[in-house]
Amino acid sequence: MSDRIFGFFGLALSAFYFWATSIIPDSFMIDVVGPRAFPYIVGTVLAICALYILLRPDAEPDWPNLMNFIEIVFATAVMFLYAWTLSKVGFVIATVFATSYLTWRLGSKPLGSLITGIATSAGIYVVFHLILGLSLAKGPLGF
Repeated sequence: MSDRIFGFFGLALSAFYFWATSIIPDSFMIDVVGPRAFPYIVGTVLAICALYILLRPDAEPDWPNLMNFIEIVFATAVMFLYAWTLSKVGFVIATVFATSYLTWRLGSKPLGSLITGIATSAGIYVVFHLILGLSLAKGPLGF
């Protein structure tokens, strides 16, 4: 039963995602693909996964124990905090902290998590901002 509820909410989320994508305005630089292509792809994948879960539920779903549930709540809180602080501290700094925390909770040692956070943040910044020229949230340090 819980899988069907989860699948229904996933399907409802994908419907909302499609609606939100449909109201994205066209930018002044229109390319062949447009600004809605990637969000429509994400919404489609979400809908397919939700339909699969809805139509083929697990007979005996495994629920996380209390400690694992708390880990999930904290990881979700970190992602919300990341989205909230992105415009305040900038992409690079916010990504270092979010990635470091999440990799630490996935089992890396603290120093390894920090190195992973720095490398991930720097790598994404180089590829998306410096090479592809996309704008990322700038923080107080200008990057």
